[in-house]
Amino acid sequence: MMTSRQEALLKNTFIDLTQTLEFLEQPLVFSRAEGLYVYDQEDKCYFDAIGGIFVASLGHRHPRILEAMRQQMERITFAPPLHGISDITLEFIEKLGSVTPDDLNFVKAFSGGSESIEAALKFVRQYHKQTGRPGKFKFIGRYLGYHGSTFGAMSASGTGRRKTMFEPLPAGFLHVFPPTHYRDRFDSWEACNRFAAESFEEVIVHEDPDTVAGIIVEPISNTGGIITPTPEYYRIIRDICDRHNVLLIFDEIITGFAKTGAMFAAQAYGVTPDIICSGKGLGGGHMPMGAMIAREGMGQAFLGPAKDAVEFAHGNTFAGNPLACAAGIAMIDEIVEQDLCAKAGELGDYLADRLNDLKKYGVVREVRGMGILRGVELVADTTTMAPFPALGAALKKTAVANGLIMRVDPHWFAVAPPLIAGQSDIDEMCGLIDKSLREALEATGR
Repeated sequence: MMTSRQEALLKNTFIDLTQTLEFLEQPLVFSRAEGLYVYDQEDKCYFDAIGGIFVASLGHRHPRILEAMRQQMERITFAPPLHGISDITLEFIEKLGSVTPDDLNFVKAFSGGSESIEAALKFVRQYHKQTGRPGKFKFIGRYLGYHGSTFGAMSASGTGRRKTMFEPLPAGFLHVFPPTHYRDRFDSWEACNRFAAESFEEVIVHEDPDTVAGIIVEPISNTGGIITPTPEYYRIIRDICDRHNVLLIFDEIITGFAKTGAMFAAQAYGVTPDIICSGKGLGGGHMPMGAMIAREGMGQAFLGPAKDAVEFAHGNTFAGNPLACAAGIAMIDEIVEQDLCAKAGELGDYLADRLNDLKKYGVVREVRGMGILRGVELVADTTTMAPFPALGAALKKTAVANGLIMRVDPHWFAVAPPLIAGQSDIDEMCGLIDKSLREALEATGR
């Protein structure tokens, strides 16, 4: 229960994307966390089925990350960014580059995903200017895609009201529909994906390829409901980019760092983009952390005499923060040494089977995702596939009441349990999901 003082303080801030008055109907104030669980100030326990928000990939207060941070705190926690770089930041660059696909090892660390996306958009525009294609400035994203809350990242997103409240937005951002938009018009998911992928080329051609700088996509789209395209979809997009000198950016802020059964979803799909943007899980929830990772050769375009002014005209105060880099190194080492990519694949198969059991209620259209990143689409019935937003709204409340933290949208819900979980933990989590869905159905009169 919130105190009157806390309630007054809440009205001096805001909960992300949430109406304060609605939040006060079912307030939730956390006071501590450990492993798979978070606790409110009354010490009620909640199973954190989504790692906070796809962040605590190794659970809360992981001992290896905490120890790395303790040791780093004894050395240096901030380095003057206009004068130099810390030694631990250079170690982080090497470490991250060692687990990325192919030659993606030109790394700039940031303090979050939105910063990483913002940097990538600027990096691509400047790269084209300095490599003989100065007219390229447009980016093509997807409707329902989400890339962050800063203006460039928001403009690249296709999330409706999250954008329209702040229009007009910067020019040069275009969108196509994700494959789910067309799925009922095709006989197969594969054919639908081919059509959706080819729509990128239609836009490039009609906009004039000499003006299109990049395509930016989440390999698996969270805000769209864990939309999981086919591998062929990304092979087609990669070929389109190569034909038209368009750079491909993978937003792996959510999909990165073992969740899909590979270190990056790019590796799971077998398609290498030109840039990967990361965030969230990179710091394991212990420090704000992100990174822009580009092909090594792209970095060459930013080297030259000072008088040529070709250095990247960008910077952030906490980019490459030493304490965050120490956390990031520990996070990567734990994933590699414990072979957590393989674990995510095996555990993810078990999780998918458990979630498919929910089809017994007649309101699950599809279970989607890879590895331990999974989403469940909710419908009124599996004959008409009509939407059932009241069910999602009810599930959001019953889940919290039952001590379960997960991502709930009116039309779907998603989970991504920390990689420290085992099958018994998945059973516990899915039991809570089953109970919460059953109660949500009852609340909607079903």
